[in-house]
Amino acid sequence: MAQNKEIREIKERNARVDTDKSWETSKTRRAIIGISIYLIAVFLFNLIKTPNPFLDALIPSLAFILSTLTLPFFKQWWLKTLYKK
Repeated sequence: MAQNKEIREIKERNARVDTDKSWETSKTRRAIIGISIYLIAVFLFNLIKTPNPFLDALIPSLAFILSTLTLPFFKQWWLKTLYKK
């Protein structure tokens, strides 16, 4: 009985981990964060009275989205040279 409970708990944990991983890598999450960054940046740039707050706010939003992209070349380099398991 205890072994069945442990197996069930492991399966539940694995399902939670898979769900969390899916959320972390989802385009929806990236879009929500990118839009949030844009709106906050527009507000702050308006607050400090920059000449083009709507255009200026694109820079941090696009930088975030770019930072979330998987760059295959760098990933392969990292796996070969830095990741030691």
